[in-house]
Amino acid sequence: MLDIQKIRADFPILSEKVNGKPLVYFDNGATSQKPQVVIDAIAKYYQEINANIHRGVHTLSQLATDAYEISRVKIQHHINAKFSHEVLFTSGTTHGINLVTNGFASILKPGDEVIVSSLEHHSNIVPWQMLCEKTGATLKVIPMNEDGELIIEAYDALLSEKTKVVTVNHISNALGIINPIKYMIEKAHAVGAAVLIDGAQAVPHLKPDVQDLDCDFYAFSGHKMCGPTGTGILYGKEEWLNKLPPYQGGGEMIKEVTFEKTTYADLPHKFEAGTPNIAGGIVLGTAVDYLNHIGFHNIHQHETHLLQHATKRLLEIEGLKIYGTGKNKASVISFNIDGIHPYDIGSIIDKLGIAVRTGHHCAQPIMNFFCIPGTIRASFSFYNTKEEIDIMVEAIKKAKTMLS
Repeated sequence: MLDIQKIRADFPILSEKVNGKPLVYFDNGATSQKPQVVIDAIAKYYQEINANIHRGVHTLSQLATDAYEISRVKIQHHINAKFSHEVLFTSGTTHGINLVTNGFASILKPGDEVIVSSLEHHSNIVPWQMLCEKTGATLKVIPMNEDGELIIEAYDALLSEKTKVVTVNHISNALGIINPIKYMIEKAHAVGAAVLIDGAQAVPHLKPDVQDLDCDFYAFSGHKMCGPTGTGILYGKEEWLNKLPPYQGGGEMIKEVTFEKTTYADLPHKFEAGTPNIAGGIVLGTAVDYLNHIGFHNIHQHETHLLQHATKRLLEIEGLKIYGTGKNKASVISFNIDGIHPYDIGSIIDKLGIAVRTGHHCAQPIMNFFCIPGTIRASFSFYNTKEEIDIMVEAIKKAKTMLS
């Protein structure tokens, strides 16, 4: 069992007050809070080794380069990538997905098909729409059911020799549903399609094993897993990364430049043009170390208890409906109360120090399916407690009374 109070002491912001009330932070699906070790590591980089990487012979540049590449190897081991050069530093999940779609612009042709799911964040819809418009490929959508689960039989029926890419999130940001991605990857590969997994909502809760999953690409953000904002990772299989053209041109991603022709650097630098977020990349490794020290088995166990407790308590409220009721869920609950706009509930409980997310969560197709403008989303992390959930429930009851 986790010592939650000891863990909470690692996060300075959790002792803050908001509107005069102790902070109850349930917007972890948007961004997680940062432990002191991560905050200190950012300061340490700028205080002790701030320099550009891969370019200088001086000592500070070498120290910065070593720290950056050590972080890459940490992340390689964390996700069980075969090679460290299959791990690309990005600014976040959106950057990673756009890098891949840009590469496929030179591969797809009219008549090809890309499959996405109904559960996707806009970041895993819009880039593929743009790609299809550019190439003449067709976008196909896996439908969902009333429980918020993908209809797998419909997915199977969509697959064909025309399918070139399947892209789906590991966990839905809006509903918390965990998708059966290993099965989906296997089925996609059977028709020769490449697979990208949006892992943004998964990496705070579990360790993805990219070799076991056998996905071709896996994208995620650092800021949702206790790391700095503006950081992320795109894992890509070596053969795919060698096949795709560079996403951006500039320094670092070249082998030789002349006015007649430029040749590109080897992986991973081919996709890492310009000066990166060096501090962020290094400190993302610190965040991964911190989470592994807590232990993902422990995180899963605690968050499962939080999800069960929150579900039970919220359903005590008359007129409250939970969206996303499938059996495989992460610690996210999306809900509404009959006759009350989610924004109004969110605004009132914010005055009581409780941070939740309201709106469509950049997943408008999900909201359109349920014929609602949005939901109230409470997303829990391993540093949250059942007592905080009880505080939220009482606050929602108070808000409901005020708005009824």
